[in-house]
Parts: sequence; C-alpha cells; structure tokens
Amino acid sequence: MNITLKKPCMYEGKEYTSLDLDFDGLTGQDLINATNEARALGDKSVIVELSKLYQAVLAARAAKVSSDMIIALPAKDFVTVTSAAQSFLIE
Repeated sequence: MNITLKKPCMYEGKEYTSLDLDFDGLTGQDLINATNEARALGDKSVIVELSKLYQAVLAARAAKVSSDMIIALPAKDFVTVTSAAQSFLIE
C-alpha cells in the first residue's frame, strides 16, 4: 500500500513524499517486536492494536523506516498512516 504524504517530511536528511507500507510482508515476529518496541516507548495500552503508538511502530516496520520517522510526520499524515495500520490489524 503506497501512501502519498500530504506534506513532504524531512527526516535525518532525507525527504519523504510517500511511504510504501508492506503489511503483507510482516511476520508474527514483526508484530511481537512492534509490541515490545511500543511498550519500551511507554505504551501502556491494554489492547495494543488500538494504540496509535503501536500502530505507528507497526507502520514503520511495514515501511522499513524508524518509528521516530513515523512519529515525526505531520498530524494529518500520521493519522493516515496509523489508520492504515489499524485497518490491517482489524481485517
């Protein structure tokens, strides 16, 4: 799934205008690792799948970028990206 960002995002010297979220390429281990990373970042959600932080970490793994990059997105793009992760999780 390719998401065109509404506003280009500069992160660590690279400009991002879109993100390719390959959720189908993720494994169960990726989901476990995303849960662990979200918890390490302070996520205390009982149901992590509903957490924006978990969704951001998962989207980062699907896009092969750092979770910090996803978190740095402008709000509108952050919502679009995390909503895509949420849709993947509830399918």
